[in-house]
Amino acid sequence: MDASAIEMRAPVVLDVDVSDDTFSVTLSDGRALSVPCRWYPRLVHATATERDGWTIIDGGTGIHWEDIDEDISLAGLLAGTPSLESQESLRRWLALRA
Repeated sequence: MDASAIEMRAPVVLDVDVSDDTFSVTLSDGRALSVPCRWYPRLVHATATERDGWTIIDGGTGIHWEDIDEDISLAGLLAGTPSLESQESLRRWLALRA
């Protein structure tokens, strides 16, 4: 088989699991990635029901949580980039939840 005949596809998210401590994704290429939830403060402050309310978006390149208004990209996960939300934005969001 010619190496050029192998079609390379970028991985996409197939499944998501969020515990109290860890955010994990299963990818189409067989990898599983896990990062601490503390990288994403909205996940830390979400209820278990809210954390379970995820949807895969953009053909598997992102994950969205409607109830907590959180979006996490696969590219960011692969790069090891935690949330870039400002402390002020997080404070406003927490105040709305109170």
